[in-house]
Amino acid sequence: MDLEELKKNHNTSYLAGILERLAREEAEVREMMGGDDSLHDMAAQELKLIQEQRENTEKQIQDILDKDKAEEDKNNESPNEIVLEVRAGAGGDEASLFAWELAHMYERFAEVQGWQWKTNYESKSDLSGYKEASFEIKGKENQNVYKMMRGETGVHRVQRIPATEKNGRVHTSTASVAVLPIKKKVNFEINPAEFELEYSRSGGKGGQNVNKVETAVRIIHLPTGLDVRSTNERSQLANREKAMMILTAKLQLLKEEEEARKYAGERKSQIGTGDRSEKIRTYNFPQDRVTDHRIKKSWHNLPKIMEGEITDIIESLNSGVVGDEEEE
Repeated sequence: MDLEELKKNHNTSYLAGILERLAREEAEVREMMGGDDSLHDMAAQELKLIQEQRENTEKQIQDILDKDKAEEDKNNESPNEIVLEVRAGAGGDEASLFAWELAHMYERFAEVQGWQWKTNYESKSDLSGYKEASFEIKGKENQNVYKMMRGETGVHRVQRIPATEKNGRVHTSTASVAVLPIKKKVNFEINPAEFELEYSRSGGKGGQNVNKVETAVRIIHLPTGLDVRSTNERSQLANREKAMMILTAKLQLLKEEEEARKYAGERKSQIGTGDRSEKIRTYNFPQDRVTDHRIKKSWHNLPKIMEGEITDIIESLNSGVVGDEEEE
């Protein structure tokens, strides 16, 4: 074992010191054994004890290293499948239109990346905006879809003059985005007694079967109040499986967020907490600027950005490079 490397690891530094001490003691005992035959038996017994202590210490170190490696692998796990949800916030019809535009922006970005995009559920406003909607995004192997998109979680704010505004006033509206990783290995089980199932007709596209048969599924998780819908699969069973997959992802993420809060006081992320209630970005149309408040950086050319040209924003966010000054 490399003692110098073990000393750098705060989880093993104490045990590395013990190994160092045992090595010195072993050298002293062996020297004693070679110098005085009368002390040989006593020295041999002492040497045996030292070796047992060393083996026990090395085992403890290996257990810690194995645990660290497992934790590192878990942290580095970046699913290539996510569920992206958008929901209109403050601002009425304008907020729902903005929620639709965000979804369109992400769909165009997904197309550029070569990802699959599929609608799970959508609830539209009178102006064909989104009250709320859920989408499934799948990438190819090693594309790290979740790692790229996780920073989009939070409240997005838009400042512009709505088409229905007669006096030319700038309005501020919001929409929230949530990004849920869909993991192949799930360490979370749902008690069947803790959720309710509701069925209804899907409506919209999908043919007569979808419109006439109750294929749409809604699952309510009673302990948390989480509500998940899936409507765009062709059968009730497929929609139920999709809704359960999304619910499981939400509950697992909720559990991980609760665990993360325990250590929130020990360290602060450079790019914010990731809490979905946190205002993360402002899209200012009169000034043709989008500003990410976590890294205090702005970009221009909003028409192109809203058409999915957000690679620079996502890369800057994931690199964690903070700008000089936040623009408002």
